Amino acid sequence: MSKFNRRSFLQTSGALLAASAIPGVGLLSSSAHAAETVKLGLLHSLSGTIAIAEASLVDAEKLAIEEINAAGGVMGRQIEAVIEDGASDWPTFAEKAKKLLQRDKVAAIVGCYTSASRKAVLPVLNQNKGLLYYPTYYEGQEQDKYVIYPSQEATQSVIAAIEWMAKQQGKTFFFVGSDYIYPRLCNKIARPTVARVGGQTVGEEYVPLGHTEFSSIINKIKAAKPDWIYSTVVGGSNVAFYKQLKAAGLGGDKQKLLSTVVSENEIDGIGKDNAVGYYACMGYFQSIKSARNDKFVKAIKSKYGQDRVVGDPMQVAYNSVYLWKMAVEKAKSFDVEKVIAASAGLELDAPEGKVTVHATNHHVAKRVRIGKARPDGQFDIVFESDVIQPNPFPKL
Repeated sequence: MSKFNRRSFLQTSGALLAASAIPGVGLLSSSAHAAETVKLGLLHSLSGTIAIAEASLVDAEKLAIEEINAAGGVMGRQIEAVIEDGASDWPTFAEKAKKLLQRDKVAAIVGCYTSASRKAVLPVLNQNKGLLYYPTYYEGQEQDKYVIYPSQEATQSVIAAIEWMAKQQGKTFFFVGSDYIYPRLCNKIARPTVARVGGQTVGEEYVPLGHTEFSSIINKIKAAKPDWIYSTVVGGSNVAFYKQLKAAGLGGDKQKLLSTVVSENEIDGIGKDNAVGYYACMGYFQSIKSARNDKFVKAIKSKYGQDRVVGDPMQVAYNSVYLWKMAVEKAKSFDVEKVIAASAGLELDAPEGKVTVHATNHHVAKRVRIGKARPDGQFDIVFESDVIQPNPFPKL
């Protein structure tokens, strides 16, 4: 090999090796002038007790990827989804996140559902400089450099919900939640809000994730006779909770209940008859009337069947893929640090309406809504807030 050709070979080889080290960028054949794909990790519980709420998020993310690819991709690259099952197990989430970042070299991850799964992933993100879009409403009290939070933090939903409930029917509240960080911190925000509106908290109970026996708590609710049950019971436990409430004579026609964690997707699992008359506070309901939402719902049903429903986390998961695309194109780079910097101030015309990424705290300004469950599993929207700025670190 001549000296000139050897130098060219080494320069070309060095460039190829450098390209292969960029997260999310994979090499194709030697004849390809540039990588044609970029990898995006989708990390959710596809099995276990949280799957009832979380598995459907992957469907929405895949739809967004399909739409973006059909429109030309991101920076000229087609998105390749790498899907992993967190299995409702927090160490598994950490293990899978590590795989996605180190082995698969994904450019970003859209994933997690519970706060416990997100907390398990945070050290992996920071060690590997990986970017996570977390598409679930959560308790706040967090601002991580490597996380974008496109759903509502607790002050945006809990405060609006308690204030609305207090204006409706009485001001006594019984809190029931799953025993982990989200319900406990939501209730920490709810208690002073109840006091501020002149109400009273008459009970507060927690159950393990996956719990299915609520008879003792229901007896306490009956004894306390609250005007409202405020529920942060998550996942498969809601099937048992709602059924047992109805069987005990505390169905939606007898007892007022509002949840900040039950969307249309959970009602599909709970059973429509068991949820009728109960309320939920979400950023999004499928029943929102707008051209943008009509297009989104039509696309979901066209891809997954006319019986499919769309809940809040599904819609935020869909938004998350688009927010990542927008940030990459604004940054003109897949580099994580540049994508994070470019995210500040992004505005997305989402199915729920306009959401705006905060300039510094990685959360979004958005509206929240309260809906009443109908016999068909959809919600009649009975309240819509103004745009609420995120406040992930409220004074409690």
